[in-house]
Amino acid sequence: MTTHADGTPLTIDELAARAGVTVRTVRFYGSKGLLPPPMIGPRRVGHYGPDHLARLALIEELQQQGMTLSAIERYLGQLPADLSPQDLAIHRAVVASWAPDAVDTVSREELERRAGRPLAAEDVERLAAMNVVMAAEGAEGDTFRVDSGLLRLGVQLLDVPLSQEVILAARKVLIEHSRAAAHALSQLLRGAVTERDTKEVRSLSAHMHPLVVQALLTTFQRSLNQELREWLD
Repeated sequence: MTTHADGTPLTIDELAARAGVTVRTVRFYGSKGLLPPPMIGPRRVGHYGPDHLARLALIEELQQQGMTLSAIERYLGQLPADLSPQDLAIHRAVVASWAPDAVDTVSREELERRAGRPLAAEDVERLAAMNVVMAAEGAEGDTFRVDSGLLRLGVQLLDVPLSQEVILAARKVLIEHSRAAAHALSQLLRGAVTERDTKEVRSLSAHMHPLVVQALLTTFQRSLNQELREWLD
């Protein structure tokens, strides 16, 4: 169950705030069957968990990619009903990987609206350290340039009980190894298509791109799970 720091489950208002949407939107998605019903607690108050938050993030990502509501319903309908929040996050990562790089200049108020929560000065500093936000040059007051593709991830990392140094070190490891993998795969594919014309190469690249991304995410997830199991055992 998604909780506050004190262990209290989220109400629908708190879920909406965390997801950066309105309560009306949460109820609408629920009425369409895009979100599972909440657990009903005392006084008939609905309690929401991490699966709701993960599904909301996936739905919002699909919408940002231009999918219609009916297309989103079909997409979610093809997913297993028992997917964990971690599995849903993997699906969202695949969808988000096709989004063009988008850096917007926003006010402090708009930044918090997109983050789905108030941001203390320390939070903004941590997001800046992760290159998620940066002060807008030449702008007056609290105005920021924000990487829209990384904002949700950065905000989630604010609640991870790890030091800033560890998070930044992990970010460096991921960037270095992902670039190395991308370079190696690129060289491999280049060698396989040297005799083909440009149009055919572009077509093959467009076809292979989503397959490569899915393969990288899947193999990394399984490798990480194996490492964690060995560590815990």
